[in-house]
Amino acid sequence: MLKNTNPNIMEIIRTFDILDKLKKENDKDDILAAKRDGQWVTFSVDEYIENSKFFSFGLLAKGFKKGDKIATVSNNRPEWNFVDMGMSMVGVIHVPIYPTIGDDEYRYILKHSDAKILIVSDIALYNKLKPIADEIDSIEEVYSFNIIENVPHWSEIVDLGEKEKTKQREEQQKIKTSISPDDVASIIYTSGTTGMPKGVMLTHRNFMSNVLGVAPNFDLRKEDKSLSFLPLCHVFERMVNYLYQYKGCSVYYAENLGTIARDLKDIQASIFTTVPRVIERIYDKLVTKGNDLDSSKKKIFFWAMRLGEKYNVTGRNNPVYASKLKIARKLVFSKWHEAFGGKLRLIISGGAALQPRLSRLFFAAGIPLMEGYGLTETSPVIAVNHLNGKGNLYIGSVGPVLDNIQVKIDEEGEILVKGPSVMKGYYKDEKTTNEVIDSEGWFHTGDIGKLINGKFLAITDRKKEMFKLSNGKYIAPQSIENLFKESNFIEQIMVIGESEKFASAIISPNFEFLHNWAHEHKIHFRDNEDLINDEQVKALYQKEVTRLNKQLGKHEEIKRFRLVCEPWTSAGGELSPTLKLRRRVLYKKYAHIIREIYSYGQNEANRGSISF
Repeated sequence: MLKNTNPNIMEIIRTFDILDKLKKENDKDDILAAKRDGQWVTFSVDEYIENSKFFSFGLLAKGFKKGDKIATVSNNRPEWNFVDMGMSMVGVIHVPIYPTIGDDEYRYILKHSDAKILIVSDIALYNKLKPIADEIDSIEEVYSFNIIENVPHWSEIVDLGEKEKTKQREEQQKIKTSISPDDVASIIYTSGTTGMPKGVMLTHRNFMSNVLGVAPNFDLRKEDKSLSFLPLCHVFERMVNYLYQYKGCSVYYAENLGTIARDLKDIQASIFTTVPRVIERIYDKLVTKGNDLDSSKKKIFFWAMRLGEKYNVTGRNNPVYASKLKIARKLVFSKWHEAFGGKLRLIISGGAALQPRLSRLFFAAGIPLMEGYGLTETSPVIAVNHLNGKGNLYIGSVGPVLDNIQVKIDEEGEILVKGPSVMKGYYKDEKTTNEVIDSEGWFHTGDIGKLINGKFLAITDRKKEMFKLSNGKYIAPQSIENLFKESNFIEQIMVIGESEKFASAIISPNFEFLHNWAHEHKIHFRDNEDLINDEQVKALYQKEVTRLNKQLGKHEEIKRFRLVCEPWTSAGGELSPTLKLRRRVLYKKYAHIIREIYSYGQNEANRGSISF
């Protein structure tokens, strides 16, 4: 068990107290920024405070009371912060919702949360959500952040607050003073991989204890610029957004996922947070660019990539390796720094398992890529690798546990967490709350893990996703899937085989990479379905599966696999908004393929052969 060793880390403040800290210590002109009509528009600390304050006055003028709820469905933008802080000042609970979920989930969350108003970002979301909001009795109005004809604009609440400031100032201050760190600040609905989402109630103490627990581990400076592109409705980016502001860093919001590379270079970002899928896509694009180089440069590029993947992050690289790396950094990795804007010092990855080779590669390039771990229910960070002090980095783990929480591994290997960042509970669901938080206050994460050297937490799988073969052997699918995704040809993979004699897999190829390979090998195809049925392509994937199987135990080997012609996306429903496999959806979608995989005689399986 790991216990708190730093008594000072337990200082608790409420989320809106960040504004007072900013005004006192980092009164800057660009605390928040967004691109409008091709130009970066910045907001000062004073503008941030004023908009938040007037929004809180406006809510009081409209009759909002402490404990009321407001839902937002929006892209990342400064206005999201204005309404978030304005709500928190008067005890109104923020319910941020993903912009990419289905109608049934929207309908469920909006009704279940008891939201009184809904704020959306643009006309597309307004047209989608207004009819749903009209069905829900609790929702009184729908506002928009963008200006839309005949639609109430969020600034109307700000304008009302400014008009009513004299009347509402005393009441706002009274409520603000009464707000306890244990009051609920937000209800975040977990995206979930099965069933309808649960509303996680997070308090001011939850958020701020996590900010204070993470803050000492990273050298963030007031002159730093961060690029934010993960959804602010996701707890990871939400907490980091508070962390940046707590440290006085400027937060620049990317236009969209397609402009990340340009925006990083444009603002010369020092740091950004991400999920492994984005890092994998960056890696894929780098490989594609490497393949487009002329023969001599291509050879140097891939030599540097192979060298980087062998990097020892402890610095214990022999002199020969060090001299080679110096050349690789000059000839290849220096171009990466230029592409990122030249000032990138740190990337933090969370939300899913990161391939260790990618961490080593980015470290070799001189860009520390840190992996962390947490859940919505823990606000979220439980553990994270970092460079503060010696011995706090272990590739292949999610790092040391934060000083202000406790972690233990139970007899079944499940990770249990206790501390100030553990949620208050699930909204309107005491039964499920009691199932995951035991009588001693331990939150049961549902993740299987272990402590390496008594310090570094490693995640091996999700407890609910592990399954048993008919021979009694357990399969941990996530670890196998993460290994197979190291192949440039595999975008996504789902390991299957519960109660069967052997493990199999359904593979969604990396079609961008596969198309290039097919053109190089003069393979003609009409579409992706035609391509995955080509015998050379089948042989290629058989070779990849055979190669990767050598790193697994005999019972873990993928005996059969099938390629599918569709990319898996959150929009298509195969992935959650946090880009995790929605196994229930995938099992249903590919039921016919799964039946076919296991419908042949057992002799082949008994021989242990591998077959497409």
